Amino acid sequence: MYKIIRKKILNAAVILMDIEAPLIAKKAEPGQFIILRVNSEGERIPLTIADYDRGQGTVTIIFQVVGKTTKLLSLLNENDSICDFVGPLGTASQIDEIKKAIIIGGGVGSAIAYPVAKKLYNNGAVVDAVIGFRNKDLVILEQEFNEVSHKLKVMTDDGSYGQKGLVTEALKELIDSAEEMYDEVIVIGPLIMMKLVAQLTKVYGIKTTVSMNPIMIDGTGMCGGCRLSVGRETKFACVDGPDFDGHLVDFDEAISRASTYKKFEQEALEHQCRLMEVK
Repeated sequence: MYKIIRKKILNAAVILMDIEAPLIAKKAEPGQFIILRVNSEGERIPLTIADYDRGQGTVTIIFQVVGKTTKLLSLLNENDSICDFVGPLGTASQIDEIKKAIIIGGGVGSAIAYPVAKKLYNNGAVVDAVIGFRNKDLVILEQEFNEVSHKLKVMTDDGSYGQKGLVTEALKELIDSAEEMYDEVIVIGPLIMMKLVAQLTKVYGIKTTVSMNPIMIDGTGMCGGCRLSVGRETKFACVDGPDFDGHLVDFDEAISRASTYKKFEQEALEHQCRLMEVK
């Protein structure tokens, strides 16, 4: 069992938890993920490691309540425990050689982008960041990004906070105003956002890394559920990724596959078991 040390509500649908998991915290790196089960009857879900504290032996997860399992997880509180918490899984982000980068996070994807920005900043790299949200109420981790960025642009679709517009607009502004070109753009968020960012950076010839988070079951490459087409080759996000060259990912295929289980996720979230009502 893995104890919840801290729980923080970031907005109406996004929650942060620090989990006591010293062995995972000892090995965790930005870009990697864990797979958890809330209880012994529950499904396995992957969540990217949002942060870690090797001294305290904790791993931070940030998740959005979108299905039954994340709903059950959201109902737990500090000092409650999670049944299973396995990791670190996946390949760590390859960022040690980067000297200047733009880190982009969209929505809850900002939680995945943050540890990458933090490590780059601590390594002495120049880090400019863009985080985008639909509106002011959904903004998360602004202070944390401010602390690890040389420039930070906060974008909202409706202009209720920060700068109105899409992250691609802020990205273009940063590139066009740069005296020295960026080594890499790292973008994490909704598939359509990553697709549009990759299309823009391809015009400028800037290396672009995206973080893919498709359906996963075992996290070891055996189930095949997380397969992607990258450069016309089949890859598995859980073992080959989650980071991939954004200019090679078949986003149209990934978007189509991502929609496969949305109906079932919604049904599971809304289902109310009536067996206990039978007398």
